[in-house]
Parts: sequence; C-alpha cells; structure tokens
Amino acid sequence: MSLDPKTENGHERLLQKLQRAQELTPGLISELIADACPRLALLPRDGTPTRIAQLIEQAAWAEIGLALIAIELPGWALRRLAYDDGDWHCSLSRRPNLPVEIDDSVDACHQLLPLAIFCALLVAQPRNVAHKITAVPQFRPAPAQAFCCDNFA
Repeated sequence: MSLDPKTENGHERLLQKLQRAQELTPGLISELIADACPRLALLPRDGTPTRIAQLIEQAAWAEIGLALIAIELPGWALRRLAYDDGDWHCSLSRRPNLPVEIDDSVDACHQLLPLAIFCALLVAQPRNVAHKITAVPQFRPAPAQAFCCDNFA
C-alpha cells in the first residue's frame, strides 16, 4: 500500500470515476495512464510508436487494458472475463491455476468491458505493492571471522 495519502486518495478517486463512467474517452484513458501507470512511463521511448499509442489511435480499449495489466502488474494474469446480467466481470489473479475457492483474486465489474478491465487493474495495484516479491533472494553478509563450533572428538 502507498504511504502517501494523496496518492491513495487519487487512486480511489480514479477508481470511482471509472466505475461511474458511462462511456470511455481518450481523455479518461490518458488520465488513467498518467495517474496509475508508473511503469509505462519508464519504458524506453525511441521515437517509434509504442503498442499502447497504436491501440489508443485504434480505440482498442479492451486491448489497452490487457496490455496495461501485462506492464503494470507483472506476475498477474487474467483469470476470468465474463458477461452476466448486463455487467462484465473481470478477475485477475497471481495464481490462475489454483481453484477459485483458495485463490486470492481481484474482481471488478462494469457495464462496459474495457472499464471492467481498468477497474480490476486499479483494484489489483495496491495488492501488488503490498505483496512485493523480489526476484533475487536477500542474504545477510557472513561475519568477518567465521569459525567452526563442531566437536569432532
């Protein structure tokens, strides 16, 4: 979780804005990317159009959501995407192969498919920060003078 209350409140405000939205606009996508996608800003920009920029030009909103999940939530995967009673339900999981009963997944729903995906992304981000996994195990350095205490007698 974020320790900065401004960031946390902004995250909640953006999530509520997405949940209330009735349509998806490029301005809303730009706000989402600017406020909730810090990893995307770190990608190299060498003048070639990025995949996200191409998808925005094509108004491929659901594909943008899936691409942002891949960039912003490494280790997370789309578990379920279903349409039921007029709402799209999106579930993200770190372990999609586990049974649903024991999986700690993130769920979001909305009337529009891309907004359901974006809401799930925003719900999963604080969990991703709280469960930070380092790729390299951390070890304490060995003492300067190590000695053996075993009795071989």
